[in-house]
Amino acid sequence: MSVRILSGDCRDVLKTLPDESVHCVVTSPPYFGLRDYGAAGQVGLEPTHIEYVNALADTFEEVRRVLRADGTCWLNLGDSYAGSWGAQGHRETPAVMSRNSIKNHPKTAANTGSGSRTPGLKAKDLIGVPWRVAFALQDRGWWLRGDHVWGKPNGMPESTEDRPTRGHEYVFMLTKSARYWYDCEAVRTAPKASTITRLAQDVEAQEGSARANGGAKTNGKMKAVAKSTITGAPHGRHFLGDAIPEKERRSDKQRGHTRRHAGFNDRWDAMERNEQIEGGANLRSIWWVSPAQFSEAHFAVMPDRVAEICIRAGCPAGGVVLDPFGGAGTVGLVADRLQRDAILIELNPEYAAMAERRIRGDASLFAEVAR
Repeated sequence: MSVRILSGDCRDVLKTLPDESVHCVVTSPPYFGLRDYGAAGQVGLEPTHIEYVNALADTFEEVRRVLRADGTCWLNLGDSYAGSWGAQGHRETPAVMSRNSIKNHPKTAANTGSGSRTPGLKAKDLIGVPWRVAFALQDRGWWLRGDHVWGKPNGMPESTEDRPTRGHEYVFMLTKSARYWYDCEAVRTAPKASTITRLAQDVEAQEGSARANGGAKTNGKMKAVAKSTITGAPHGRHFLGDAIPEKERRSDKQRGHTRRHAGFNDRWDAMERNEQIEGGANLRSIWWVSPAQFSEAHFAVMPDRVAEICIRAGCPAGGVVLDPFGGAGTVGLVADRLQRDAILIELNPEYAAMAERRIRGDASLFAEVAR
């Protein structure tokens, strides 16, 4: 598979791509007022949050043009607070850039912490940037199909003492049509151990329950008189998440559900136990993924797992994935692993070179393993 890295402002480079030429877009633009990536005219350092939202909405007009009619767009955004401009202390520039280039960067002076950057909001207000962008795109004709919460089990701590530490970001799923390509099977999650335990029961052979009718039932305790061994999904079934260990299980709970009625429960009980397990669970809207660790200078790196979920669900095998804000190249790296082509656009030439090194090194590693 091929990964193309195009250097330049995505607002210009996107115009060179053909109409409806990509199957899926997975991207994480610079967040408003949080970091300085060392490039003049960059998205994220607009004078106000309103201009930032409009800049992204305008950019995504071109994204919408190059996306196929049946394509999906996955947009990762984090929020920020009025008057708290992280870009003052988090200028994310590669090590090869000189200190003078940082000091003399034309946007540095804009990050003064002034409330004038958020008209209509008070200092310490949560701006709500992700939702403002999502609604702006919806107003421009996009279908807003999902608001997925990326929960960070070990996210960065904060020094604040008057509110909880934020430990999540959003990944919005957008489409340009009401009907589109989406592979729910590719992102099903393996059943939990408790699900396997529940499904391992022989309901028909159980002998009632002393817990029924407020404890007044007298025909004895529920007793599982038979046991079964569940070994997880059939060979070859892929799930997101950890594999299910083989284990013999016994429990006193009913298999799958507690109420009996026609329809779903009849169809469910007609299935073999392994059939009930092999489908796994539909992907939920909360994704628990630890932040990525990357040894080079780019700090805001999308985790491989977040990119994997979006690409598996939104891009067919052999399709093309676009990331207009390529950064450290995670989307291209994961797309290549999953046998998809990718186009990355990156404003900063040093980041583009960093992404190329990272993707090339990962491909070489996989080639070594394949041997």
